[in-house]
Amino acid sequence: MEINLNRVDYLQVGVTSQKTMRLLPASGRRATQKVAVADQDGVITCFGMKKGEPVPVFKSLPGPKISRLELGGALGTPKEKIFVAAGSEVRGFTKKGKQFLTFEANLAESIKAMYVSGADLFVCASYIYNHYCDCKDQDYYLSGDKICDIVCLPMTKLGQTTPVLACQDRVLRVLQGSELVYDIEVPGPPAVLEINNAKEGEIEDELLYGTTDGKLGLVQVTDTSPVYKWEVTNQKKRGGILCIDRFDITGDGVKEILVGRDDGTVEIYSLDSTNEPVIRFEHVLSESVTSIQGGCVGKDAFDEVLTATYTGWVTGLTSEPQQKEAGPGEEMKMSPETQNKIVALRTELEQLQVKVLQEREKYQQSAQSSTAISSVPVFSVNDKFTLCRDDASYSLTLEVQTAIDNVLLQSDVPIDLLDVDKNSAVVSFSGCDSEPNGNFLLATYRCQANTTRLELKVRSIEGQYGILQAYITPRLQPKTCQVRQHQIKPLSLHQRTHASEEHRPMNTLTLTGQFSFAEIHSWVVFCLPEVPEKTPAGDDVTFYFQNTFLDTQLQCTYSKGEGIFKSDNISTISILKDVLSKEATKRKINLNISYDVNEESVNHTLKLIHPKLEYQLILAKKVQLIDALKELQVHEGNVDFLIPEYRSILEEADHLLEEYKKQPAHLERLYGMITDLFIDKFKFKGTNVKTKVPLLLEVLDNYDSDSLIAFFDSA
Repeated sequence: MEINLNRVDYLQVGVTSQKTMRLLPASGRRATQKVAVADQDGVITCFGMKKGEPVPVFKSLPGPKISRLELGGALGTPKEKIFVAAGSEVRGFTKKGKQFLTFEANLAESIKAMYVSGADLFVCASYIYNHYCDCKDQDYYLSGDKICDIVCLPMTKLGQTTPVLACQDRVLRVLQGSELVYDIEVPGPPAVLEINNAKEGEIEDELLYGTTDGKLGLVQVTDTSPVYKWEVTNQKKRGGILCIDRFDITGDGVKEILVGRDDGTVEIYSLDSTNEPVIRFEHVLSESVTSIQGGCVGKDAFDEVLTATYTGWVTGLTSEPQQKEAGPGEEMKMSPETQNKIVALRTELEQLQVKVLQEREKYQQSAQSSTAISSVPVFSVNDKFTLCRDDASYSLTLEVQTAIDNVLLQSDVPIDLLDVDKNSAVVSFSGCDSEPNGNFLLATYRCQANTTRLELKVRSIEGQYGILQAYITPRLQPKTCQVRQHQIKPLSLHQRTHASEEHRPMNTLTLTGQFSFAEIHSWVVFCLPEVPEKTPAGDDVTFYFQNTFLDTQLQCTYSKGEGIFKSDNISTISILKDVLSKEATKRKINLNISYDVNEESVNHTLKLIHPKLEYQLILAKKVQLIDALKELQVHEGNVDFLIPEYRSILEEADHLLEEYKKQPAHLERLYGMITDLFIDKFKFKGTNVKTKVPLLLEVLDNYDSDSLIAFFDSA
């Protein structure tokens, strides 16, 4: 059965945070439901629909930014009470809008995630989890990395609810009281959790998780260990998952999985006969989906998927047909309600245009007076800078609550800009002097009208570190701009993993000196992405990383006065040695540095580079042949006389050119890595081989794996 849903925009509130919109329980089966939505202006809006128009039930006064909205109520009764988290405070409202609770959680930071179950309240700041029962302290836990979300499983076997924390280090932490029961490793940093209640009355011991790199998975939480059910990879390169819900939109008794992503994609999955998820419906909104719920809002008996977006639009994808079905020989007709709505909207639009003109004239008159004070319009920016494992690039996403006019990118380190299919902005480059000003990139993106979200891709070079700045100018008067800075780290292409392979040939760097655990941790944070800024609990810590470009590995183990770094890539060790000694020198700390170089690791790294280099060289050769082969084709009239290899190049010409265009400076990048490897190999032996680099480049121009390895050995 195909799912047909039509889009309806209900109303717009202020900018919303993740998971701040909920549907209140219906009074009868398939009756319309009220919607509660909270925004970053601190306003809670509760509304219902009457005759196709949103009618407010209540609206609170503005206040601190609301970061979460949850529904609660006594166990066994409908969840009709509205709870919101703003700063470190939790407030409770009845469904009519009467405030009955103000609870100060006494946290040093703002609440990031919250869950309500009966008299139990679970709140999380960046690293701290707190459990309160009837507003009294119960349990406390300090997480090893940032907490992104929390849910509680009503575990009947254990006789108490089981909190599960989604943490930035690709782990779900299962708690019991104040103790960690075990970790569940997931394939990406989890952004959202949802209990998997596929059918009414089932034991709720399964969790759906969505990651910031767009993966969706299901895991069963047992008393002792997790059971992994399935995982949907992000092959279509969609955005990260921000919200999940379960709702039976098809009416077959089994709830579908509703997913909202940060690139505006809404997806509906159902499970096939083998219990594997299959996508049944998708729709793209123009901005990130912060909340998603299934229910009945617009009209009795018509189910829909309700979403809230970043700029505050509450939008429904409804099963109600928007046009009357045409009979034989008739044209499709709009329903009278739709026609009335269009007339009302046109009238409202005309009134608004008149009002804007009046206000603009008033502003210009007042601006000319001597007492006028210029005020800068404030606008909200949501930006993310994330490493994509698949193509070893960084995705920079900029989302603004109003239309973007242009974005200027400036970088003081060499980076490549990559093509993004979704990006319709026009890019232009400015010449810049890298030597005196430290400017390596100046690029301007001019956006089309009504663009509120821009996605860019950049690729950095390991060992070169600095700051990437984005200057965002929206279409506002008077002209104003916000700047957002993102750190390009020395080992920027490394990503956290859960363990490393034992059998690889490893090089070891050992540091000892008069430094504290907090100091060496701050140096590791400076060097590597995805490391928690807070110093870990305990006396020592071990982190594992994988290079997303080459698949080489790095293991960091350090404590007060000692740090041990192991990698199968000698260049990684060289970068760490240079940066860590520089950081220690800044703080006037003497370091004793020793290293153990494994000769086999160089050939091992060359073998990892080989398939990538060979592919790029073959691709470059094929692209060079395309023009000549096309001329032959025009001259001869057909391609039957060509050998199969050349015929296939012509057939795939468009695909090859597109592939080549997507990889600017890819060959140079690989040449650079091999050159660095060559220099670093001999640097640790105390030999400077920079004079031999031209010979190495000659070998690379006539590339052959064996001759390259022989050159490394003979040098």
